[in-house]
Amino acid sequence: MFIITADQIDSRHTKDAVSGTLTALNTKHARALELPAERTAGDEIQLITDDAHTALTITLGLFRESRWSIGLGVGDVALPLGESTRASTGDAFFAARAAVERAKPRPVRFACEGGERVDRQSVEDFDALVSILLLVLDRRTDGGWEVHDLLAMGMTQAEAAEKLGITAGAVSLRVRAAGIRQEDAAAKALVRMLEELNAMSRIGR
Repeated sequence: MFIITADQIDSRHTKDAVSGTLTALNTKHARALELPAERTAGDEIQLITDDAHTALTITLGLFRESRWSIGLGVGDVALPLGESTRASTGDAFFAARAAVERAKPRPVRFACEGGERVDRQSVEDFDALVSILLLVLDRRTDGGWEVHDLLAMGMTQAEAAEKLGITAGAVSLRVRAAGIRQEDAAAKALVRMLEELNAMSRIGR
């Protein structure tokens, strides 16, 4: 199971982002969440999913907002789950708590930790590769994100060019500069790594 715990950065001096983020997460990812994402502290959110793609997608989405320290925990959970996310527990929850604390001083404000059944070296490898991807995304321009979002909606590059009022060549340049194709390839590989980590947590259950 995957637990994401995200702590709002500098919440004392910024507008509360928890309510809006929870609404967005519970609307967009409702089918993939084991229980609704919740506020677990004044400026913290937590969610549970058993889907690797969803775990990575949410991680990347929260990073893009630039206002969260993100901890991803992978491991076993106590079953049945509690009546709510806050009422649930298990190794993955403890791992996510350790991860978010480790994430706070890091440049990308992300960290991953595994439960007792998850191989530590495999977790460290995943953590390192995600951090590299996040550094790449952190350098993406607004124009790059603009093209990324249109392609993610299913548009072709030609359609994106028409939508933006620029040439197809200009879109192609943005795709290359933004590393959009490389991000897609990396994300697929990272999802496979997460699936393997999740499988480890089930051994001996």
